[in-house]
Amino acid sequence: MATIHRAELQPSKLELLTEWMGEQRWFVGTARPRLRKLDAWRLDDPQGEVGIETLVVLDEASTTPVVYQVPLTYRGAPLEGAEAALVGEMEHSVLGPRWVYDAPHDRVYVTQLLELLCGRVAAQAGSTSDTPDPDIVGAPHPAWPSDPVLASSRVLRGEQSNTSIIVTPAAGTGAPVILKIFRTLSPGENPDITLQGTLAASGSPFVPASVGHVAGAWQRPDGQARDFGQLAFAQEYLEGASDAWRETLQMAASGTDLGERARELGRVVASVHETLARALPTRVPDAADVERRVAAMRRRAALATSEVPGLSAHDARVAALLDAAAAADWPALQRIHGDLHLGQVLDVPDRGWMLIDFEGEPLRSLAERNELDSPLRDVAGILRSLDYVAGTLERADRPIDARSWCTAAQTAFLDGYAEVGPDPRGHAGLLTAFVLDKALYEVVYEAHHRPGWLSLPTTAIDRLLQEARS
Repeated sequence: MATIHRAELQPSKLELLTEWMGEQRWFVGTARPRLRKLDAWRLDDPQGEVGIETLVVLDEASTTPVVYQVPLTYRGAPLEGAEAALVGEMEHSVLGPRWVYDAPHDRVYVTQLLELLCGRVAAQAGSTSDTPDPDIVGAPHPAWPSDPVLASSRVLRGEQSNTSIIVTPAAGTGAPVILKIFRTLSPGENPDITLQGTLAASGSPFVPASVGHVAGAWQRPDGQARDFGQLAFAQEYLEGASDAWRETLQMAASGTDLGERARELGRVVASVHETLARALPTRVPDAADVERRVAAMRRRAALATSEVPGLSAHDARVAALLDAAAAADWPALQRIHGDLHLGQVLDVPDRGWMLIDFEGEPLRSLAERNELDSPLRDVAGILRSLDYVAGTLERADRPIDARSWCTAAQTAFLDGYAEVGPDPRGHAGLLTAFVLDKALYEVVYEAHHRPGWLSLPTTAIDRLLQEARS
């Protein structure tokens, strides 16, 4: 059993993490981290060679403190091929030098986390205790037919809020899976697990099958109690899939009509909405529901204007459009994807379009992402994403009529949706408000992350408000 004693390590774990975390894509702070340890739990390496520990730390440097999950492995020698995953080196007073790694890159951690998820091993409480931690539990999904035995694993590059690991199983032990580690923690149910698990249990062919998840608890920052939430999630890995954003961009660039593919996507989104509405609660919105959601749209507009003051020229028209939304007849509220765009859609060989990543908008709190919402929000997300394809081509000065292509693709998508569910155009003014709301969200996102792309949502807002007035 590999046990690490905090008092015997130099530098400390928090000192190492302070130097390392600020450079990670999933770190949401803008200043140097100021970390405080909240909790920890361990997994045992059956060979007794690798220490496996998950730290839960609070970054108090941010305006709003953020809780992070940081799994680490400790080794007595460098891990071959994992130089980029090295967090740092420590000196143990008895064991000598220890190499500390970002654990998702270490197959020993991945193997044991899968064992925990499948209910075959237990976690230990704290950094040094051998006492099982009853609050760290694996929950295999009952519909998953087999438990994968790891042959190899690799971490996906480019993710911003989580860390995903592709697990290739040993021959005869099942299909490949993707294991997602949630880096920022919030108490409550993660909609990615709840919604995909529900859809998988309902037999929906439009989402990956669920393998299971790990739930756990950590000390609250005030030290008075523990928060409970979900720590990791595994689902079927869709081999050979390509994302709809890249496919659609290529089709548009070549002048290929999206037509039937866009119509098919509309049918898929409507079918997912229908399944969620059947399996989970729905509610006819009352005046308070509408007022609260339109108020959130108004706040989004104000935030976007604070980022791009030039948007204030639209204040009167935005206010009028949102006033109309407040007075509109709203469809029933239900669980939805919440952050649907073409990057959240995969084209899977022999299976067609499938939806992934049901976590919701990353700028919204977990409580907000678990609320019932209008399916028009998801519809608006795809309409905006198709507009982004056209805007990307216009930026690149491609010799096609990107606007006409976009209009045709959006119409086909709405036609397909209407074949399965209620036609979103039956709530035309409200749909426009949701499209505007999504564009305002994009303004804030681009201002923070890709200022060079700000013209895409701001131009879309100009065009949308002009069309709404005409």
